[in-house]
Amino acid sequence: MLRNSSGFYSYAIYEHLKEWPPFNLPQTRITFKLSQEKFRYMAIADNRQRYMPLPDDRLPDRSKVLDFPEAVLLVHPIEPEFEGEVDDKYQYSCENQNLQVHGWICMDPPVGFWQITPSNEFRSGGPLKQNLTSHVGPTCLAMFLSAHYSGEDLVLKLKPDEPWKKVFGPIFIYLNSAPDAKDSLSLWEDAKAQMMTEVQSWPYEFPASHDFPPSDQRGNLSGRIRVQDRYVSDTYILANGAYVGLAPPGDAGSWQRDCKGYQFWTRADQNGYYSINDIREGNYDLYAWVPGFIGDYRYDETINVTAGCDIDIGDIVYEPPRSGPTLWEIGIPDRSAAEFYVPDPNPKYINKLYVNHPDRFRQYGLWERYADLYPEEDLVFTVGVSDYTRDWFFAHVTRSIVLRNRKKDDGKYQSTTWQIKFRLDNVSQTKTYTLRIALATANVAELQIRVNDSKTDSPVFTTGVIGHDNTICRHGIHGLYRLYTIDVPGTLLVEGDNIVFLTQAMSTSPFQGLMYDYIRLEGPSTSIST
Repeated sequence: MLRNSSGFYSYAIYEHLKEWPPFNLPQTRITFKLSQEKFRYMAIADNRQRYMPLPDDRLPDRSKVLDFPEAVLLVHPIEPEFEGEVDDKYQYSCENQNLQVHGWICMDPPVGFWQITPSNEFRSGGPLKQNLTSHVGPTCLAMFLSAHYSGEDLVLKLKPDEPWKKVFGPIFIYLNSAPDAKDSLSLWEDAKAQMMTEVQSWPYEFPASHDFPPSDQRGNLSGRIRVQDRYVSDTYILANGAYVGLAPPGDAGSWQRDCKGYQFWTRADQNGYYSINDIREGNYDLYAWVPGFIGDYRYDETINVTAGCDIDIGDIVYEPPRSGPTLWEIGIPDRSAAEFYVPDPNPKYINKLYVNHPDRFRQYGLWERYADLYPEEDLVFTVGVSDYTRDWFFAHVTRSIVLRNRKKDDGKYQSTTWQIKFRLDNVSQTKTYTLRIALATANVAELQIRVNDSKTDSPVFTTGVIGHDNTICRHGIHGLYRLYTIDVPGTLLVEGDNIVFLTQAMSTSPFQGLMYDYIRLEGPSTSIST
């Protein structure tokens, strides 16, 4: 606690000595449970705030558990306004890049309780990793580490001979008040202003621990990133809004699965220039990805950051995967399925916050809507005719098998096969075409690709069983990013009408499936002058 500060700071130092036994840590956090009589209004963002049900509304005599225990239908809530709503803590998840302040407001007296995270350097999984925030309790969480929306890949696993130490935080617990109850909602604006103050004060000077270095013991890095794709432009493309970050050394994209080290991320400006300040000493790889382009960038050399250094990387060029010209594409390469068709929820399972909301994907039970829209036949998308914002369902899920002589499901599910229909006026039988599929998430799924023959036993490509992201049942729109490159021999294609069959083959649960980020078919490589 600091003088003249309306709150307190909290942080933790975790350590595993070399001689200690192996240890797995899937989740760790600080949890605050507030007075349910006082704190009834929750705020996560400008457009994500509301009065919340009471914890007693989740008791068995007042609610009905849905397909998993975190989600309940409020049947007899204490306050009738919540009757018929779904309550589920995962509906209030948030990406790290937007998770800097959240909390609760008491209306009488007008008091706010806020959890402020001024830096994400200790958080795992990068800027798009989703974490829990606040939920019915009233509960306020400071997530230090979690495997949510990632699964086993982000469980911290320490070997018996592996020394490890990490500082989580500090985070700031901020309390504010208003002079009059009618100004209660202004406490959210004040909390956002305080968050900016904390961000500008990072790294803090007050921690006494030698494991938390102040600014003069850290370094800085800057540079510019551009994109080179000869099939898009003859000149370099400005990497407007590129995500650029430092994370422990590894392969391109390995930062998604790192949970032992520190990460430092920023966004490039419209001309691709970026700077990362106050980096802890150590060895890092420089990673990046550019919205609008597939794949991951990794700088060739490991970067050593020392106290007081100012490293200028200069210009770096990202060449996204590309074999030939684009014949057709579906979606936007942004690591999310948000641009695809997200249906209205079943009227029986509504969260009023997300009605007519940009985050409509956070409604409960949307996976069941696929079978409602496609009760007998699966999705068919025709290139040049269909519109992916209306005709491409946001999640490739299983279908519940309904027995015709019963009124309810028999508890079994079937795999689903989607079709992409397209025309080719010319086909080179002796050359290879390239199908690129970027996945936004996968959960115990297997994607099989067949071309012009849906019955063949041997697919052109299979991912094998992949993913433990649990994004579908946790109302997310992305988990871990995966990119696949599939060679399609010209002998499999014909001049005229063609079909790519996408089969999600795993079918023992309604939550098995995947979400596509972007799909592109490329023609054979052609000579491009430089």
